[in-house]
Amino acid sequence: MTGAKSRIIWGIGLLLVGMSLLVGLSASRLTQPVWSLASFFKEAENDHRVGNVCTVKDEHGRVISQVSRRVAGGDEIFTAEGRHYRVVRVQSNTAYARFIGMDKDLLAYNEFYSRLEVPVVQMARNTRPVGIYHTHSDESYVPTDGSESIPFKGGIYQVGESLVNRLKNGGVRVDYDKTPHDPHDDNAYYRSRRTAVRLMQNNPIALFDVHRDGVPDATYYRRYISNEQVAQTRLVVGRENPRMQANLDFAKRLMSYANSVHKPIVKEIFTARGDYNQDLMPTALLIEAGTHTNSKEEAERGIALLADAVPVVLGLTGPTPEGMPKPITDRTAGTPGSWKALGWIIALTLLGGGAFLLISAGSWDRAKSRLSDFFGRELASFFAPRRARKPDLDTAEKATHTPAPGHKDPDASEAAKDHLERIRQD
Repeated sequence: MTGAKSRIIWGIGLLLVGMSLLVGLSASRLTQPVWSLASFFKEAENDHRVGNVCTVKDEHGRVISQVSRRVAGGDEIFTAEGRHYRVVRVQSNTAYARFIGMDKDLLAYNEFYSRLEVPVVQMARNTRPVGIYHTHSDESYVPTDGSESIPFKGGIYQVGESLVNRLKNGGVRVDYDKTPHDPHDDNAYYRSRRTAVRLMQNNPIALFDVHRDGVPDATYYRRYISNEQVAQTRLVVGRENPRMQANLDFAKRLMSYANSVHKPIVKEIFTARGDYNQDLMPTALLIEAGTHTNSKEEAERGIALLADAVPVVLGLTGPTPEGMPKPITDRTAGTPGSWKALGWIIALTLLGGGAFLLISAGSWDRAKSRLSDFFGRELASFFAPRRARKPDLDTAEKATHTPAPGHKDPDASEAAKDHLERIRQD
């Protein structure tokens, strides 16, 4: 095998790898990617392990949050009041976060939803379903289930049923997939992705992966809200996916409206390292319903209160109140994160194409020469008359075999050889 052929084969191989990355990062709902850049960071999704708790503190040592997951620098917290924190350092089981400021989107949503009167009668105006599933199908509630984990049939299923029933009572179609994804390990999200992709085939308007947390203190989530003792919820957004900004915007709207109706049913939004299969659509979220030391009934009542906000935020039921922000599902509304996703795709395409060109050319100088010559030929071909656009193979052959005046070697023109080779390949 010649060196040139070897370089071409390697270039093609690298280009195929680039295409695989492109598919994985594709934001298209039609392609249903089964791989993404976040696959490299799946170990960060080892969450809800009982006893594996991280306490997040601010610059003054005050506790901001407690989470049963691996916390990393860059993770962010958005409180129900609109305070925005970013983790800057993690030391053992303690993370330290810097106060970024009040989030302007949350402040705007909180202000608007606090003045919004909920329609008494709601008429369904969208028939797309809400997809619901459980990545950690073993998760349970100790006070009522007797264990924090029941493989393949955890108490989390009854919590999911509570969400389903409340949505259905509100006139929302629901597609509930009860496929188990045990064991509770780092690969659970790989297995649950197949379930999420199946749900996507029914064109859902949103996708919810329902979990419970693993913080030992039951009072951390327990509240008395709307005349009921309930377990609060937390919304989690994966920050290693191209739809992250859209997912986050959806979470902000949902938290703001839910808390305006049943304050404070949503404790916070946590953006964590990983993707949680949220690259599939802009309205995909992970919901944590209480923790393993809450009773299952508390979690059921809590997630039912959260469900009351889902139809309005998604624009599924009722008329849109005057002045209300367009639902994230409205095709005429802006979708945060779309340009970022497009940027990833373009960057990977250019990277793959550039690597292929470099390997096939064999050196930087020859790669630049070929690129310059390509654009020169294409532009000249575009503006030239049609009869001049097709290269003359015979003329090019003669250029490589006819000695130029003052030269004795007919093969001295390396550029002419390259030009002839490209013509033959074309």
